[in-house]
Amino acid sequence: MNKTELIEAIAAEADLSKAAAGRALEAAMEAVIKALKKGDMVTLVGFGSFYVGKRAARTGRNPRTGESITIKAAKIPKFRAGKALKDGVN
Repeated sequence: MNKTELIEAIAAEADLSKAAAGRALEAAMEAVIKALKKGDMVTLVGFGSFYVGKRAARTGRNPRTGESITIKAAKIPKFRAGKALKDGVN
């Protein structure tokens, strides 16, 4: 399912126009991004939790030259599925 299909599904399920469903989805995504940027965890009970993980700096290899390179530490978004989502899939 891509973003357009998700917007169509939201519009049909919530009895909204596609434009309103699109704005709602965009607003929800922006809210999650802003919260993660601040370091907060976003928990949707039954669905799951979005949080920021840390990836340590490490040494890698340039595949073209085989030369060692240093890969910087980074913050990465992560998602942990909730029980209802796990049960719904199984």
